[in-house]
Amino acid sequence: MAGSTGTRAQIVDAANRLFYEQGFEHTSFAAIAEAVGISRGNFYHHFKTKDEILTAVIEARLQSTRAMLAGWDRDEPGPAGRVRRFVEIVITNRADIQNYGCPVGTLTNELAKLDHPSRPHAVAVFDLFRTWLREQFEELGFTVEADDFAMHVLAFSQGVATLSNAFHDGEFVQREVDRLHDWLDDCLANHPSPRFRH
Repeated sequence: MAGSTGTRAQIVDAANRLFYEQGFEHTSFAAIAEAVGISRGNFYHHFKTKDEILTAVIEARLQSTRAMLAGWDRDEPGPAGRVRRFVEIVITNRADIQNYGCPVGTLTNELAKLDHPSRPHAVAVFDLFRTWLREQFEELGFTVEADDFAMHVLAFSQGVATLSNAFHDGEFVQREVDRLHDWLDDCLANHPSPRFRH
């Protein structure tokens, strides 16, 4: 049973990477099976359709995103620092983003073009980020603006990821990250009574 579970996890990991690098539509069963090093028969024992794999990949992304956000909550003492961790993600993952774009954005865009029924499930990763960012701004003392600020930071990350993928310009990415940090500093400085500044 443990071996079966391990093989399934390997399939999901390989599919996750291939969907990111090649796109969902252009990734075949054969390519995933080859990446894992298993036979087609063994593959079909775990997944009968590519849509089943897609569902598992999205669930894995949701789990890893929750774990990452929980780690930031644990490691950063204040909400401003947590928002900054999110802002820095375009630098932390710069190499992959330059080569393939944002994994969340690229998948949701592709599924939208395919009119795929799993698109709302994939968008749930963005929902996790939006909710988490909104909670950070609420903890900073913002109320009405919290969701707008969360969406602003999300839009920043998607815009920078798209242009980083287009131009492969690391200096541009760093400048934009610095500008977002400056924007956050201004928000905190201009708020009547910010609860946290770090």
